[in-house]
Amino acid sequence: MPAPSGPGVAATAVVLAILGAGVWAAADLGINVATLVDSVGNAADFAQRMFPLDFPPVAELLRLCGTTLAIVVSATLLSVLLSVPAAVLAAGNTTPNRVARLGARAAIVLARAVPDVVLAIVFIRVFGLGSMAGVLAMGLHSVGMVGKLYADAVEQIDEGPRTAVRAGGAGRLQELASGVLPQVLPAFVSTALHRFDINLRVSVLLGFVGVDGLGFAIASAFRELDYQRGMALAFVVLVLCVLAELLSGAIRRGLTRPPTSRVRPAPGRVSPPWTASRLRRTVYGLVTALVVLASLWGAELSPAGFVDGLGTLGTTLGLFWPPETGGILPDLLAALWVTVKIALAATLLGAVLALPIGTLAARNVAPSPRVGAAFRGLIVLIRGIPELVLAVVFVVLTGLGEVAGTLALAVGAVGLLGKLVADSLEEVDERVENAVRATGATRWQVFASATVPQAAPAFVGHVLYQLDVNIRSATLLGIVGAGGIGFYLQNASRVLEFGVVTTVLLLVFALAMVVELIAVWLRRVAS
Repeated sequence: MPAPSGPGVAATAVVLAILGAGVWAAADLGINVATLVDSVGNAADFAQRMFPLDFPPVAELLRLCGTTLAIVVSATLLSVLLSVPAAVLAAGNTTPNRVARLGARAAIVLARAVPDVVLAIVFIRVFGLGSMAGVLAMGLHSVGMVGKLYADAVEQIDEGPRTAVRAGGAGRLQELASGVLPQVLPAFVSTALHRFDINLRVSVLLGFVGVDGLGFAIASAFRELDYQRGMALAFVVLVLCVLAELLSGAIRRGLTRPPTSRVRPAPGRVSPPWTASRLRRTVYGLVTALVVLASLWGAELSPAGFVDGLGTLGTTLGLFWPPETGGILPDLLAALWVTVKIALAATLLGAVLALPIGTLAARNVAPSPRVGAAFRGLIVLIRGIPELVLAVVFVVLTGLGEVAGTLALAVGAVGLLGKLVADSLEEVDERVENAVRATGATRWQVFASATVPQAAPAFVGHVLYQLDVNIRSATLLGIVGAGGIGFYLQNASRVLEFGVVTTVLLLVFALAMVVELIAVWLRRVAS
């Protein structure tokens, strides 16, 4: 057996170091059984203060839901409109110019690096409270994810159709419209729907800084310690998130479902016949157009207000530069270290819980289809709970500080990591499993010797991605007292020390980049 290579040993050492750091962080933060037992009394008290849930009048509830959905749809649409040209410029097969390609990639990375809550703080100062700030904040930040995935989809197309269109004398735009867009359209739609799910949960966070909708109503209720109203509205958000997840999943499956048979048009007929597939896609398109138009109207976006606000944008951005420490740099660094510990401990706990849940949710591993469907449903349910709501609940149960933030992120990580684990297990090569099964191996022997080894590299990548997500999320959960540097971010924005906001942003960005570089290196070594 060949000896492990130097990079492979180093990669294993880094993974073990991260796991060890997670164990140490959990112990240092006091995450243990005793902490949870001590919170039982608070949980009972919180339940008494939460029930019965106090839903607002139907008209008010519909208005809040409509406003939230309008903002989220408009923001997702903005991200798509900005991401399509950015993706074309960032893809190597559609933009030979290296400078332009790197510039587009840098813009996409920058959009992802700036938290949407910071963008919301900026835009609220420019455009005031309301929908405009939320649409712009979520829309611009979403480009970081949507643009990257769109660019990856463009680079993975089959070059044959594009070459054929080019050979027919088509121009660049015709080449993109006829040779590229039809191939990437299903991936584009799927990514947009996935981002819509994310933005729906993010809207709750932005409500705590002044963006209108359900999130703002939840923030107002929690500030007044009205847990009956706050948790009732949080339950509404959960229902909306689960419905959006199920609906987007059905649409994605419908768009990517291959036609059962090819129907040739009748002789002399130019347009294709109206098959079930074509009719379904047409209905999806019409419904999407109606939803977008209703959302733009419901968000009450004012072009005149947008133009007026742009006049003060330069002045507002000037308030955030140069970065300042406000005389509290040691406190900021200490809080950043706490944020790192929260992210490490939450990632470890989330991974420990997500492994069995994701395994039982995988169709090729679950003991029965019913068990797989039940655990898939559990993952969808967990993913539908906004992490900020979890943070508020755990703050009430365990008190202000790092424990609440760690537990909230750990539960949230189960939703994401559980789904990624299940998907990774379902995507393994079945031929390897069948080969081991043919030797007479039991179900668990096949799982241990064929399924897990194939999915392990992907799982390592998923854990590092979750760590990156948790670092950013831990920063924001501090807004509601869940520990970490987010408290200083929120406090600096409240007292108008915008230079300190920039300093916090740069510290978090540098930390996230370190994690990203480690993840890139590990992926390169693993491949």
